[in-house]
This record gives sequence, structure tokens and C-alpha cells, in this order.
Amino acid sequence: MPEIKRVLFDQDVIAARVEALAQRISTDYAGKELVLICILKAAAIFAADLMRRLSVSAKIEFIQAASYGMSAASSREVVIVQDLHKDIENRHILLVDTIIDTGHTLHALLGLLAERKPASMNIVVLLDKKSRRSTEVPVAYCGFEVPDEFVVGYGMDYRDQYRTLPYIAIVEPGE
Repeated sequence: MPEIKRVLFDQDVIAARVEALAQRISTDYAGKELVLICILKAAAIFAADLMRRLSVSAKIEFIQAASYGMSAASSREVVIVQDLHKDIENRHILLVDTIIDTGHTLHALLGLLAERKPASMNIVVLLDKKSRRSTEVPVAYCGFEVPDEFVVGYGMDYRDQYRTLPYIAIVEPGE
């Protein structure tokens, strides 16, 4: 397992940014019921923290999409491992992910979910790795832009390790 090179964002910095995102989202969705769609597994911690800080009515659904497998590099193929259990037609949807990298996964999910005719659909990510983007995706809410390095912690993993770290750090992935 690779060692942590350095901590990018500690618990306090993450908590402050999640609070700020929740305030913006609450203002934008005032008077509306929101459905958060958490992209498993990585976004579970972020979605829970975000949802607790919202001041608007919100429900949560889960979807699991895979494009990495056990590799450190994204593939272009996106597979839906677990689909939603509820209908989202005419609902205000906020797709929640911890990080956007190439954009392939979120782009594929936007297409899939748009076919289900939500009233509105936006994306919130805690981290944006813009330097790796190969598919443009409209991100409405973003916590931090991060460098082109492999990040772990706060739900994100490397080969199913590091998810439980309360901070976000950089590791050098192995082969």
C-alpha cells in the first residue's frame, strides 16, 4: 500500500467548505424538495455531511457507477452497478460526487438520469481535477480544485484502502 505523500485538506478545511456548499445549495433550492443522488462508494461521506448541513428538505438516493475497477486510471466504460430505487421524474436532482476527474462517469450518469425527466439536475463535487478533464460536464457546485495527483481519504480510495481517513491526502499509486 502506498504511503501518504502529504495532506491536501484537513478535517476543519473540509468541514468549512462543505458548510459553504450547503449554504449555497440551500439558497438555490429554497422552497423546493431536493433529491441528492449519492454516487457510491466514494461520495457516501461527503453526501452525508452535506445533507446534514442543508436547510432545505432533502431526500437521498444512491447509485453506483464504476469506471476504475481496481486500477488507478479511469477507463472510458461506465457500468451501473446499482441503480436508483425511486422514480426521479419531476424531482429536483443534485448528483453528489466527491471528485470529478476525466468527467466520463458524471457525463454518463447525466445522460442516464436525464432520460428519467427530472424537473432539474445539477452536480456538486467536493474536488475538481480540471487538468484531467476529457469530457466536459457542467458542475454547479465545487469545493476545491486539486492538482493532477492521486487523492484518497474522505471516502476516496486506492484499491479499497484509505476511505476512512478524515482528511484528503495525496498518494503515489503503485502498478
